[in-house]
Amino acid sequence: MDSVQMIKALTYAFGAPGFEDDVIEVAKQYVPAGYNTKRDSLLNFYIEKEKNPNLPTLLLDAHSDEVALIVQAVKSNGTIVFAPLGAWVPAALYAQRVVIKNREGKLVTGVIASKMPHFGGDKESPPTMTSMTIDVGASSYDEVVNDYKIGPGCPITPKAEFEQAGDILFAKAFDDRIGCAAVLDVMNKLNGHTLNVNVSGVLTSQEEVGLRGAEVAANVIKPDIAICFEGAPADDTLVEPHMIQTAMKKGPMIRIMDVSLIVNPRFQRFCMDIGRKFNIPVQEAVRTGGGTNASVFHMSSMGVPTIVMSCPVRYAHSHNSMCSITDYHNTVALTVEIVKALNAEIIAQF
Repeated sequence: MDSVQMIKALTYAFGAPGFEDDVIEVAKQYVPAGYNTKRDSLLNFYIEKEKNPNLPTLLLDAHSDEVALIVQAVKSNGTIVFAPLGAWVPAALYAQRVVIKNREGKLVTGVIASKMPHFGGDKESPPTMTSMTIDVGASSYDEVVNDYKIGPGCPITPKAEFEQAGDILFAKAFDDRIGCAAVLDVMNKLNGHTLNVNVSGVLTSQEEVGLRGAEVAANVIKPDIAICFEGAPADDTLVEPHMIQTAMKKGPMIRIMDVSLIVNPRFQRFCMDIGRKFNIPVQEAVRTGGGTNASVFHMSSMGVPTIVMSCPVRYAHSHNSMCSITDYHNTVALTVEIVKALNAEIIAQF
C-alpha cells in the first residue's frame, strides 16, 4: 500500500461534519481483505470481521470530518453568508479559497471575502467571522440560487493542494485524515496475523462539532479497549523549548490528559514501554485545552482503557497544515506492535 497516496486521497476528500460521504468512498478502497464494512445514518464507517466471542475487542478510531463551514444565507448582491462547523480562528479564513457542495452535489469554488482597505476596511484589525462572506463570482441572489444551485445548508470545506517536500506533507484536513489513514494502514499491516484481540475499525463522523459520531460508535462496537488516532496540534514553533510536548519529527504523541479525559496511566505506560522496546520515538503531552473522541470511549460501558495516538500536525484547523511522513510511519509502527502485544490478561490489568 502506498501510504502517501492514501493520505493524499483522504485529504482531498470533501468531509464537512455531517457530510463525510466522500471520505467513506475513499476509505473503501483501502479496507483490508476479509473485512466487512457498513455505515450508519450518522455516517460512521465501520470496518470489522466476525468477532471471536472469547477475545476482547479493540477499537481503532479516527474521525473522518474536518473543520468546515455551512451556507447560512445568500445576500442580494450574490455573496454568501456562512456559519462555522468546528473551531476556526477567523484570520485563518480571510482571502482563502473554499469549495461549496451545491444542491446537485457539485463543487463550486469561492473566495472568502471582507471589506478591502480601498473601501474602508480596517487594516489594523483582522476580519471577524460575521464580517466575511463567500464570493463565487455571482452578482445576484438569483444567480447563486438558480444558476449555482447554492442555498442554506450547503456545506463548505477549504480548497487546498496536497504537496510532498521530502519528509514533509502539506494539505488541508490532516486533522484527522492522517488518523483515518493510520486506522487503515494498521489494519492492513495486522491482517493475517494471529492476534489475541478482535480489531474493529471505525471512521467516526462529526467529531469537530461535538464528538457525535463517537457516541453512536461506542454503543455499536462496545469495545473493551480503544486507540483514538488524531492529527494533534504541534506546538514546537509556538512555545518555549521546555514546554514543547508535540513536536514534528519527534514521533507520535500519546497524551496524558486534556480537558476531556485523564488517560488510563497503566495503558499509557504500556504503550510507552512498547515504543522503547522497539526503538520507536514517542512523545507525551499534558494538554490544558482540546478534546478528542477518547473522552467518549473511555466513559462508555463500565469504563474503557483508551489512549490518544497522535501524529503531530502544524497549523491544524487551517487550509495549510503540515506533518512529517516519518512521524506517520512511526505512529503506524508503534500501534501495530501495541496491538500484537495485547491480550485479555494485560487488558484486565489496565
